[in-house]
Amino acid sequence: MASGSGDRKYDPNKFRKYTFDTEPIPRLHCYHPDTDRLIANERPVVITDTHLADTALKWDLEYLAKHLGSGQHTVYRSKTHKFKYYDEKKIKNLPSFTPPTQVLRMTFAEFLDKLRNPGKDRYYLQQALNDTVGKQLVLDYLGFNWDYVNEQQRKFKWGPLTSNLLLVGMPGNVTPAHYDEQQNFFAQLRGYKRVLLFPPEQFGCLYSHPIHSPHDRQSQVDFDAPDLARFPRFREVRGHKVVLGPGDVLYIPMYWWHHVESLVDSEVTVSVNFWYKGGTVDKIEYPLSIQQKVAIMRNIEKMLLEALHDPDQMAPLLCDIVKGRYDL
Repeated sequence: MASGSGDRKYDPNKFRKYTFDTEPIPRLHCYHPDTDRLIANERPVVITDTHLADTALKWDLEYLAKHLGSGQHTVYRSKTHKFKYYDEKKIKNLPSFTPPTQVLRMTFAEFLDKLRNPGKDRYYLQQALNDTVGKQLVLDYLGFNWDYVNEQQRKFKWGPLTSNLLLVGMPGNVTPAHYDEQQNFFAQLRGYKRVLLFPPEQFGCLYSHPIHSPHDRQSQVDFDAPDLARFPRFREVRGHKVVLGPGDVLYIPMYWWHHVESLVDSEVTVSVNFWYKGGTVDKIEYPLSIQQKVAIMRNIEKMLLEALHDPDQMAPLLCDIVKGRYDL
């Protein structure tokens, strides 16, 4: 039986309900020929039997409390179930911006106390796996199946590994739809998460925040209550879905939107991200891929913002370029 793909011990009714349709993401053995084909074409796939992070499958709260170390870790506090990312460096130019979450530093023991006595707030630990963690976790980390991921990195010509992020979240926590500019292997260790994915072809349906916004790369649409008057193309959005359990590894390609949620009223979830830089292109081939087009759009936004020094001038300038010239 494939690791992580046996009897699913979750209640599908303990996920949030949304208005759009979804289709399942393929779940394939790591040596299935279609697995390589999907990754090569930057399509998501759940990969079983990688044994990628088997040494971390024992990372429950008790084990982490004992071995994570006595240092302080990054914990986000939210008044709601949503944990929407924001870039703190971009806040200084927007004095009216109100962060949706608060970044805290606390020991794992203090985090455990918050989990047991959260009050009305919700918490989400997001800590880089580096030399600040305890010795036993370092040994577990060194025991990951690095041969497997190093082979994928070589095979698909990705750049270097940039980070591994440990995620420990309360039941019902949601990371709203966003996309990353890196390749990602997402390993589920404890509990169950549902991941909704949307291809970069649907960029226009998800209404990304402007590039100068602290919410850059995040969707402006509230999936719980979409404002279709402001975001009419959200009616067209179609998603892909998968429920990840312990041992599952999800490949999330660059520029694919993903919306990640833990089961409501269930157990605490533990996951680890493996982020890799995208590979270099030896030769540009036409027609360009949608990923390349998204990268071009981002570069144009960056270039204009750098030249204008004023985000408020961006929309009028872009409208003058397009309106009545390219929109006919």
